[in-house]
This record gives sequence, structure tokens and C-alpha cells, in this order.
Amino acid sequence: MSNSASSDCLFCRIVAGDIPANRVYEDEFCIGFPDINPQAPTHLLIIPKQHIASTAKSDAKDAALLGSLMSAAAEIARSENLSKGYRIVVNTGDDGGQTVNHLHLHLLGGRHMTWPPG
Repeated sequence: MSNSASSDCLFCRIVAGDIPANRVYEDEFCIGFPDINPQAPTHLLIIPKQHIASTAKSDAKDAALLGSLMSAAAEIARSENLSKGYRIVVNTGDDGGQTVNHLHLHLLGGRHMTWPPG
């Protein structure tokens, strides 16, 4: 699969502004917005502006972008006052629970997390 934007990709359409999202974070590489089906008091998605289907479709040339997603997650967690802790989840593929084929991080916080997660 190509790393170019796809008109049928939900998250590419959000990045393009075709679908509105409450952007709580944005930089040159990614955006962050609330998940429509929150699993914690704070549940935000962080998506790259560049289309990458999943971590399985990423490679070494995407290393800087992947790092920027983690950095954005940390910055968002600080702005959301998640000082007691939070979880970052990346679902990959059908068995991993990925439902949108555009790489994204889930930032969950605001409650105690248990292990194993699922």
C-alpha cells in the first residue's frame, strides 16, 4: 500500500479538513483529536498527516515521523494534565484491533489502567 493520502481513508479526510475534528493538537507532522468512542476519561487519537496504513507498513524512512508521534503524545499528555500516568496504544492489523487503516496512537488517561489490557 502506498503512503500517499487516500480519499477513502477516514483519517486522511480528517487531515484534509473534509471531516471536522476537534483538533486539540497540531504540528507539521500530526494532529490529535478526541476518540469518538472513548475508553477512558481522556482518550485522544494522534495521527500522522502522511498516510501510513499501520506500523507493519512503516519502515526505517518513517523513523522520524514515528518519533514525532510519540513526542506529540507526551506533549498532549502534559497539556491534558495526565501527570499520574497514561497509556499509549498502537493497534496493528485485524488481530491487533486496528479498525482504521491509517496509523494512529491512542492516548488514554484519567483513570488507573489494568494489565493485561485485552
